Amino acid sequence: MIKTYKSREKYIKKIEPFMGKDGLIKVLMGQRRVGKSYILLELMDTVRKKYGKNEKIISINKELHEFDEIKTGKDLITYVNKKAPKNGVRGGGKRCIFIDEIQEIQDFEKGLRALQAEGKTDIYCTGSNADILSGELATHLSGRYVAIEIFSLSYTEFLFFHELQENEDSFLKYIRYGGLPYLIHLELEDQIVYEYLKNIVNTIIYKDVVARFGVRNVNFLERLVEYVADNVGSLVSAKKISDFLKSQKTNISSNVVMDYLSYLVAAFIIFEVPRSEIGGKKIFEINKKYYFEDLGLRHAITGYTQKDIGKVLENLVFSHLKRCGYRVTVGKLQNREIDFVCEKNGEKVYIQVCYLLATQEIREREFGNLLKIPDNERKIVVSMDPVSGGKEKGIEHIHIREFLLGDM
Repeated sequence: MIKTYKSREKYIKKIEPFMGKDGLIKVLMGQRRVGKSYILLELMDTVRKKYGKNEKIISINKELHEFDEIKTGKDLITYVNKKAPKNGVRGGGKRCIFIDEIQEIQDFEKGLRALQAEGKTDIYCTGSNADILSGELATHLSGRYVAIEIFSLSYTEFLFFHELQENEDSFLKYIRYGGLPYLIHLELEDQIVYEYLKNIVNTIIYKDVVARFGVRNVNFLERLVEYVADNVGSLVSAKKISDFLKSQKTNISSNVVMDYLSYLVAAFIIFEVPRSEIGGKKIFEINKKYYFEDLGLRHAITGYTQKDIGKVLENLVFSHLKRCGYRVTVGKLQNREIDFVCEKNGEKVYIQVCYLLATQEIREREFGNLLKIPDNERKIVVSMDPVSGGKEKGIEHIHIREFLLGDM
């Protein structure tokens, strides 16, 4: 069956400099259902166009039953060498191996290392668990792989995928339903979309968290996900969650809370954002913020109401900054908080996010916090005010839609 796809050119351009380099394994990392499999298909087509017919393409999708025989790294080596012996590719071409959901293969890193060592083997794979970067790959393939993080659709991609004009109605659809690519096959209605998204949440929780990490207290894990969804953009600590649970007659230690939060982060369903001291190098170990990879999944867990708009906009801005390649922290300046301190290529950007600058008090708070920062780096207030743009005392005021359409 031939699958069609909409191009995600930004990711292809990011991966292209490493294509054909058999000394580097290309790893596409990200939450389930953000489109990694289709980017892998697009990469296969790119390889065919770029290098011609001499390349032998081997495609393995561990979510399909036909590949159940590949259970270990040794099985992977056997399968690849059966399909294309290392010296059997015509015209001196390479074996180009594409493996979807690599973490489903036990000791996969040993198999990848062996195939890589044979030479003339260009390897691409996807994974849905961040632990393979800090664990298996880092241990056995240090310096031999490059990781590219894949996210759900940006606002620009959402418009392209759904063939929508950029306007307020399209933006509200993006806010409400999120950016998982498969939504183009569904009617954008609450009952239909959220039923689909609830199934995705369950798959991530049970397959990428419970099964992978051997979680025993599944009931607590589900409650923790709900807690995080309800507290997006709020400062959260493991102790605070533990104390809350004790008040609800549930005794869970802070260490267990921290472990479970780390599992959710590893599955890419949420991102953990630490606080940093502005003007210094201190990173605070407690009171972090959590944001969802995809807002549609967040809404499927806890529902979406207008009163959530502030935290939803904050999540949108954070996600956009991540897609743009920024390292993001929450800023602390004495007793003031800066929503986002963003760093990339040695430059900083400070950002405040607000629904509406409805009163002078709100305006003074959002702009005033940024004015207190003692440097000349770029500073931005992002809001949904119908009248925005321009600068106030050197601080940019950008409408949320304009912000999400830009590349920062």
